[in-house]
Amino acid sequence: QLQLVASGGTSVQPGGSLRLSCAASGSSLDHLAIGWFRQAPGKEHEGISCISSSGASTNHADSVKGRFTVSRDNAKNTVYLQSNSLQPDDTGVYYCAALLGTCSIEELNNTARTVTEIGSWGQGSKDTISS
Repeated sequence: QLQLVASGGTSVQPGGSLRLSCAASGSSLDHLAIGWFRQAPGKEHEGISCISSSGASTNHADSVKGRFTVSRDNAKNTVYLQSNSLQPDDTGVYYCAALLGTCSIEELNNTARTVTEIGSWGQGSKDTISS
């Protein structure tokens, strides 16, 4: 059974950068589009970025567009989220999950709703952006 674990979160100052990793175990990622999600304090899970199974296509929510990039290394069964120009609003717990379909903003939102409904968010990684 596929399990995804996000890691690499820490505390940084505004304007800083972080690189999160999403490591898979139990199955190969290479046929799956992967999404990154975050949950800000007191808010619902928000889909922010995704990458196609080949890595050829990515999409980002407006809230992170131009600041975040997503990449993958299928040989290492790992997906990465590079986040730059971080702001306090980026604070939250970051999760990764396999998308139910192809990489798109709509699919990010569909996956966020579905995973929340069934309560199967895996281990997230906490980012705190504060001066």
